[in-house]
Amino acid sequence: MKKYEADRIRNIALLGHGGSGKTSITEAALFTTKVTTRIGKTEDGNTVSDFDKEEMARKISISTSIIPIEWNGYKINFIDTPGYFDFIGEVQSAIKVAGGMVITVDATSGIEVGTEKAWAFAMDKKIPTFIFVNKMDRENADFQKVLNDLREKFGKKIAPFQIPMADGGNFIGNVNIAKMIAREYNGKECVDKPIPQGLIEESNSIRELLMESVAESDEELMEKYFSGEQFTEEEIQVGLRKGIIAGDIVPVICGCSIKNIGTQTLLNMIVDYSPSPKDMPAKKGVNPENDKEEERTLEANQPFSAQVFKTIVDPYVGKISLLKIISGKLTSDMEVLNANKDEKERLGNPFLLRGKTQMEISEVMAGDIAAVAKLQHTNTGDTLCDLNAPILYSGIEFIEPQLCLAVEPKAKGDEEKISSGLNKLVEEDPSFSYERNQETKQTVIKGQGELHIKVITSKLKNKFGTEVELDDVIVPYRETIRGKSDVQGKHKKQSGGHGQYGDVKIKFEPSQQDFEFTEEIFGGSVPKAYIPAVEKGLRECLDSGPLAGYPVVNIKATLYDGSYHDVDSSEMAFKIAASLAFKKGLEMAKPVLLEPIVQVKVLVPEDYMGDIMGDLNKRRGRIMGMEPQNSGEQMVIAEVPQSEMFKYAIDLRSMTQARGSFTMEFIRYEEVPQSISEKVVEAAKAAKE
Repeated sequence: MKKYEADRIRNIALLGHGGSGKTSITEAALFTTKVTTRIGKTEDGNTVSDFDKEEMARKISISTSIIPIEWNGYKINFIDTPGYFDFIGEVQSAIKVAGGMVITVDATSGIEVGTEKAWAFAMDKKIPTFIFVNKMDRENADFQKVLNDLREKFGKKIAPFQIPMADGGNFIGNVNIAKMIAREYNGKECVDKPIPQGLIEESNSIRELLMESVAESDEELMEKYFSGEQFTEEEIQVGLRKGIIAGDIVPVICGCSIKNIGTQTLLNMIVDYSPSPKDMPAKKGVNPENDKEEERTLEANQPFSAQVFKTIVDPYVGKISLLKIISGKLTSDMEVLNANKDEKERLGNPFLLRGKTQMEISEVMAGDIAAVAKLQHTNTGDTLCDLNAPILYSGIEFIEPQLCLAVEPKAKGDEEKISSGLNKLVEEDPSFSYERNQETKQTVIKGQGELHIKVITSKLKNKFGTEVELDDVIVPYRETIRGKSDVQGKHKKQSGGHGQYGDVKIKFEPSQQDFEFTEEIFGGSVPKAYIPAVEKGLRECLDSGPLAGYPVVNIKATLYDGSYHDVDSSEMAFKIAASLAFKKGLEMAKPVLLEPIVQVKVLVPEDYMGDIMGDLNKRRGRIMGMEPQNSGEQMVIAEVPQSEMFKYAIDLRSMTQARGSFTMEFIRYEEVPQSISEKVVEAAKAAKE
């Protein structure tokens, strides 16, 4: 593939609900441009973009893949994203580098949750957008209903650029309203035809609406429109392009990608109406040397800069970094700066990726997407730039992972392999995280959903040869006291020669601090040399409380008396005496169990408010308030025990048809109700037996 200047490049992200046909659009585009000789199907596992073993096994897209094609002297980089919400991180990284977006809609299903989410992304990031109503060959496809629903849901900017044509109930093509020509599928290709007589009136009616949009794009065109003059074809294209790039017009077109109907029109529209990198504003960043804002343009004299938006980790090939060239050009053997890590990187030979196929290229111009292999310090979101002109671009914002599950190795001694594998997978997919909890001795994975975590564990097995089992996360309970106690701890042991003798009297009571130790010794009943040993003995006991062996917090211990032996007393003896006092004292001071409480913010459409609040109450939550959002949604703020929230992501998705989202953060510990405390204590004791 040859190199392309920025004005000849289109970077287009494909978004939409799972199963709406994003991958089949790339297959149709590859077939239309004669890169392939057949249109692959996701369900057959033979598509170019779904090449990962997990994708072929599950018959869904899991990772974003790049499908570059050449069309009429232009290069279109299709960025095919997964439709399932567990892989939302892939969508967010694709949007970071996209100049335009195509939202696919299933003509039989209409607007689905994935359509709504894709639209929200497009509006939030102000990305020029097309809507492609796919699967028009299906028996119950209804373009008019889908169009009406789109206009009702998303507003007047939704504009049909096509109407479907049928023959005997079969979808055979469409009428291009902008160019007033019909395109009919003859079984092999789409050919231009005059508009059928029965569709002329409807075509003229819709075209009139489009001409209004053209007029609104420019004052001179507005005057021409009101004076009754016809627009030239060039004026129509320029006017519509302006409206689309400004986000005032969202064209709706239709087709059937699996039969290659509507593909050529889609490619033409992307070239004609979507922005090139040159149409986009200069990219702003910060000079890391002085923290001043700078910007980069696509001018030929600009220094090199690029941003990595995806990382592919392969245990055999190594690490591949996909990057968007923002300024300058990428050539072989460049030495550049990673501005995030302040480390130099040597870039080897750049190449283009089409699915998993690598295509060598000598240089890549600004605005294009390329790949480089085996970078040492660079991760997803990092900025690479000229050594003498450093700049740092904003990173990729990933949605916080919402589901927590623990992973346990099936084979003993695999902990190191699990950690190493997860480290590499986090490089590939920063939308999940993991941590080793030293207190509970669990490795906890935080993912976007159950499928996300299952895919991660499956990759651990297939890529890194380590099998794991998923388990519930252990709640990090705490223990404390509600009462006071006054106890003696005496350790006396005589076994010939030197014995051991330590004797302390300690008062225990609640405290605002995690642990407070004071001494009120008079008359040297405990020598000052042994007092630190008493404190150390108590601190060592804090790891395991008397109820269920959980760490102890919020206690005050006051050493006020004791005795010692001139010969047999030692630091060790007083440490043991302190531990005896600790155990006895806490048992007598009304010990209680504490549980972590989290603040939960749930964002949901108004319709689900009742269900959400009822469910949070069932989880022993307290509703603290509600805040209406600009999006029309509501934010419910609640405080809930953490033990009730580990799998909330699954339940929330089920309750809201995946329209709800939430964030969660720890705020404090609170006493566990007696009935639940007894069960927790019993379970903890049973686990130790």
